[in-house]
Amino acid sequence: MLMDRASTPTHDTDPHGLDDGAAAMARRRALFFFLVLATIAGAIALMVATLSSGGFDLLDAVLTLCFALTLPWTVIGFWNAVIGFVLMRRHRDPAAVVCPLQGDPPNAVTSKTAILSCIRNEDADRVVHHLDRMIQGLHQSENGQAFEIFVLSDSTWPECIEAEETSIRRLRERWSPQMSIRYRRRPDNPGFKAGNIQDFMSRWGDGFDFALVLDADSLMAPETILHMVGIMQRNPRLGILQSLIVGLPSTSAFARIFQFGMRLGMRSYSLGSAWWQGDSGPYWGHNALLRVKPFREHCRLDPLPGRPPLGGWILSHDQVEAVLMRRAGYAVRVLPLEHGSWEENPPTLVEFIRRDLRWCQGNLQYLRLLGTPGLHPIGRVQLVLAILMFIGSPAWVLFMTLAALQIGRVPEAGPMFDPVLGWSLFGLIMTMVFAPKLATLGSLLLSRDGRAAFGGGPRLLAGAFGEILFSTLLAPVMALAHTLFMGGLVFGKAIVWSPQRRETHRLKVTQALRRLWPQTLFGVAALLWLISTDAAGAVFLSPFIFGALLAVPIAVLTAWPVFGAWLARIGFWRIPEEVDPPPLIRSLGLPAIGRRRGYVPATDQVAADSIGVD
Repeated sequence: MLMDRASTPTHDTDPHGLDDGAAAMARRRALFFFLVLATIAGAIALMVATLSSGGFDLLDAVLTLCFALTLPWTVIGFWNAVIGFVLMRRHRDPAAVVCPLQGDPPNAVTSKTAILSCIRNEDADRVVHHLDRMIQGLHQSENGQAFEIFVLSDSTWPECIEAEETSIRRLRERWSPQMSIRYRRRPDNPGFKAGNIQDFMSRWGDGFDFALVLDADSLMAPETILHMVGIMQRNPRLGILQSLIVGLPSTSAFARIFQFGMRLGMRSYSLGSAWWQGDSGPYWGHNALLRVKPFREHCRLDPLPGRPPLGGWILSHDQVEAVLMRRAGYAVRVLPLEHGSWEENPPTLVEFIRRDLRWCQGNLQYLRLLGTPGLHPIGRVQLVLAILMFIGSPAWVLFMTLAALQIGRVPEAGPMFDPVLGWSLFGLIMTMVFAPKLATLGSLLLSRDGRAAFGGGPRLLAGAFGEILFSTLLAPVMALAHTLFMGGLVFGKAIVWSPQRRETHRLKVTQALRRLWPQTLFGVAALLWLISTDAAGAVFLSPFIFGALLAVPIAVLTAWPVFGAWLARIGFWRIPEEVDPPPLIRSLGLPAIGRRRGYVPATDQVAADSIGVD
């Protein structure tokens, strides 16, 4: 069992990856948690004062409890954004402030790195196409001999297995003998992806210093890979180095909106979180470099006791592996640079929900791990926050439902809440919710290069306004999905480990209704309630109501290929890789790049030299 393999915890510091300014980091963390706890306390006090206008009864107490459960992630995001904004405005290189690690130069690679492509029933041609681009770049850097490729398959569909074997054979023929490429498929899948990686560690780990973990949709620039390897070489107590992953340009409307919002929020959020997390950062399971020896010795995951959904193999393995690596005395850090590391985001709302529910079940399994001995305090906090990320959804749904009941009571004694305090609280929460996006947006607008990276100030502002509106409508859809799913977990319903559908850019109305009818039904009932009440407080609930009501139209529209292609053509919700595509991105021949107005396709040999993927 994981809890029985506690290594001796090492919480001291080391100049080679671990925090060498222990006192300074302790002060940062103390300040951060003081700000978070004080803000939570202030928000709860404001809620109590708001509800006390007409007396404070049991329903008000339950409302306050639900409200409190939704606060930790919101408040932490707010202070991450504030800190990130300050770092962006005060420092020319804020990433170096929060991740002050030096690396060996690319021409001094002395280590051996395995590049692990972990796949399960995926599009083999696309996987191989991405690998081919990375191999070519590493070969051109004259460091190809320091890397080997391992395609680690857990596929079970015969057509996928056949395609994998064919595509890998072609990749080998193209790069032999310059690059060693191995293909291994497990007939059974114990441990899911974590087990897939540990199988590699057991079989081949002795021959490598580092392992670069990739998902089927991952793409990394060779210079980024070499930079990360150099950092790992120079810092022997660095166990995991996580790159900051951004979305590839897409013609899916849903993916375009989602990853535009991610780019707005991630810069301030990641800088702020790295400022106080330091050497106890997160690991997201891919596009990350692992130190093989400690990972193999300290990060093996056994099944949790009991049956699924909370027992069995851990679905959200990455954060557990991060806290175990830190427990073993090795640093886990995020390299907060927004270039050179990409993934594909879900193309439809339905696929996005499916992925999120898998994470939901995996994060709730952390309830079984909170008592694990020897964890670094920050690691334990991260597990708690990962649980609260999803527990906040049913708390929010219950809060909205009870608030509607409270508003509808309309007693003769007067209003049930203070409208001035209510609007103040509403404004405070909305500010904190959108703070990461607003902070990054503000920093970009204050920078000529920042505005240009997103296609100019007006386009950036219009995109930000549209994305905030979209995310406001999306939030209740996701909250209801999480709530219903967690209700099913109580009765033993578990998610099935299945591949993400990355190519589905179309969704019929019937398909959307089949998945989103609970949100629609909730929205219809709530709209009827809204029409029937004349209480002024009902306006607070309208975003939640209309988001649920419009779930199906939103899902269908954002999955419509014509709409997505039109957005790509006019350059709306454009990300920097579309404005100025790096050579590696140009070489992929992505439709989102070729369809935008004014774009002239690259004609260099890198773009033309493919291995058969059109």
